[in-house]
Amino acid sequence: MDKNCVYCKIIAGKFPCWKIYEDDKFLAFLDIFPWVEGHTLVIPKKHVRWVWDVENSDEYFSVVSKIANHYKKVFDTEFIMSFVYGYDVEHAHIHLLPDARGKIFLYPKGKKDRLEEKVAEQIIKKAVFSR
Repeated sequence: MDKNCVYCKIIAGKFPCWKIYEDDKFLAFLDIFPWVEGHTLVIPKKHVRWVWDVENSDEYFSVVSKIANHYKKVFDTEFIMSFVYGYDVEHAHIHLLPDARGKIFLYPKGKKDRLEEKVAEQIIKKAVFSR
């Protein structure tokens, strides 16, 4: 755990988030500055700088795949964009953007929280992940 890392603070419960998935090794939550509805970050709970350095990366990518396949159902699309950027926060993370084709935008200020709540409820209501 890195005491200065915002994602480590989310894992520790010091900062709130809209959790989409959690197990003993990984956490997925809605991005606070989403580019599309459902923009999700999937992170390892153990602090590591780069995705490529995550122990058990096969488990990590399995979780990402599970969430992406769930989003195909929730958002009724075959297109789930994913990318690894790793520049903005120095904690390994993978972005998932459901049906982002031509839809990337930033939520207007003041409306973000309600939209995140609505999206989180929709995602969670549609199915329960097996762990």
